[in-house]
Amino acid sequence: MEIYKKEFAHILADSGALFFTQGLRLKDGRPTPYFINLGLFRTGRLSTLIGGYLARMIAARDLLGSIDVLVGPSYKGSALAVATAQALWSEHSVDVMFEYDRKEPKTHGEATGRESAFVTNALHDGARIYVVDDVGTSMATKYALLKLLKAESSARRLHLHIVGVGLAVDREQTSAVLDENGHLREGVRGEDAIGRFIEETGHPVHALIGVREMVRYLADEGVPIMIGGVKRPLDPATMKEFEDYMAVYGVTGR
Repeated sequence: MEIYKKEFAHILADSGALFFTQGLRLKDGRPTPYFINLGLFRTGRLSTLIGGYLARMIAARDLLGSIDVLVGPSYKGSALAVATAQALWSEHSVDVMFEYDRKEPKTHGEATGRESAFVTNALHDGARIYVVDDVGTSMATKYALLKLLKAESSARRLHLHIVGVGLAVDREQTSAVLDENGHLREGVRGEDAIGRFIEETGHPVHALIGVREMVRYLADEGVPIMIGGVKRPLDPATMKEFEDYMAVYGVTGR
């Protein structure tokens, strides 16, 4: 396990960004015993650290020099795109632009006469784009961002190339399963969400760390984690809850 992965795991635990508690739900409605909230990376130190880790992952994937624009989906991805661009410059002397989407298209100022779904106007013809975001679960946010990029490309007649997607944490999650009425079927294993995303889009997905590797490392090291509102090492009961959850909703063979 690389040193920067270990450091990142410790920071997630120390900051409370990784926590376990009862009654949590994902955006798609499924239950989960844990959550990762990178919104808590809200200081200059933490922002600098996460940007550095993502920049190192990009370098480890041999992508330095292959990216023109980092795009982070609103809202948490926006901060990650800025932090990663700063780290690429300060640590690797690679200067890339960053971009993020708006929740409502802009039609005034620099966007007069056309709607713009993006903020910094960094997208340009031939741009090589790398998407950065906090976690990968259902990948719905990433699908939505690709749709926005496609619409922007069409409206402005730009040729955009997606180099890949970088995540801070891969939840190693299957997709939600719905019944014929569109209601969630709890306790039913779906498809590998990231695997399906890669197959459908053709874009590779990289992650700083997978959740299994991270949780097991923190458990082995006895690192205190926020559990039920109290910081303490992962106990056998919490680990069993996590493993049972992954046995139902986690991917296999990746």
